[in-house]
Amino acid sequence: MSDPVKNRYEFVLLFDVKDGNPNGDPDAGNLPRIDPETGNGLVTDVCLKRKVRNYVQLTQGDKPKMKIFIKEKAILNNMIDAAYEDEFVKSKEKPGDKTEAARQFMCGNYFDVRTFGAVMSTGKNAGQVRGAVQLGFARSKDRIFTGEHTITRMAVTTEKEAEKQKGDNRTMGRKFTVPYGLYEVHGFISASLAKQTGFSEEDLELFWNALMNMFDHDRSAARGEMAPQKLIVFKHDSALGNAPAQKLFNLVKVEKNCGDKPPRSFSDYDVSVGEAPAGVELIEKI
Repeated sequence: MSDPVKNRYEFVLLFDVKDGNPNGDPDAGNLPRIDPETGNGLVTDVCLKRKVRNYVQLTQGDKPKMKIFIKEKAILNNMIDAAYEDEFVKSKEKPGDKTEAARQFMCGNYFDVRTFGAVMSTGKNAGQVRGAVQLGFARSKDRIFTGEHTITRMAVTTEKEAEKQKGDNRTMGRKFTVPYGLYEVHGFISASLAKQTGFSEEDLELFWNALMNMFDHDRSAARGEMAPQKLIVFKHDSALGNAPAQKLFNLVKVEKNCGDKPPRSFSDYDVSVGEAPAGVELIEKI
């Protein structure tokens, strides 16, 4: 494993969705999430982290130090208990020392723990971790409009249902899609937290690859076509940083170029990036 990340980073990811639901809201019948006051679409940080985790799990499997803690059908306390079977953790006598050793074990073995953090005090106590990488909510650049579509299935689930419908085996349902939306999300990478969790240069490279490729391995009819369109990284020369994050985010300008027509593709927007201040390197990965 390479050394922990020594530089502070901020980044802007622009991704879009076409004829799909990027992040359904279970409290609203799985409608696409929106800001009710403005109509802008939202995608939660949890949704995006799930896609990163899935990409890492797909590409890394069970490689040492690259396991995923928060994954489908996982029993978290069992994995925390396993940390207490490690010889280094067993060697600690004081409860506080044992908790810290278990925390180090979890950071060392699970990519998502050292990247995003985790609460691991639900069984045997492995403490809490603030991850080196933090994401905000993604927000669409314009209002989104939800299309509601009636769909038909030419089958029923039981014989009783078939008899009730007298031979007409069609069942009806609803599907919600966004015709088009361009979303922007801001991210932060802390060198000081990377030092605490062991988030390394190798981890960082894998994280960039996940952001650029995660949508290609998360296809479903419900999500339509989702794709990353821009990944703009600001790398500071120091661990503490050389410019305020918001000043850097404001350098990225996204402007609609299709007039009064609703946008229907990424080409309906112009994206420009201003000059980074001294001590900050601008890297356009996409």
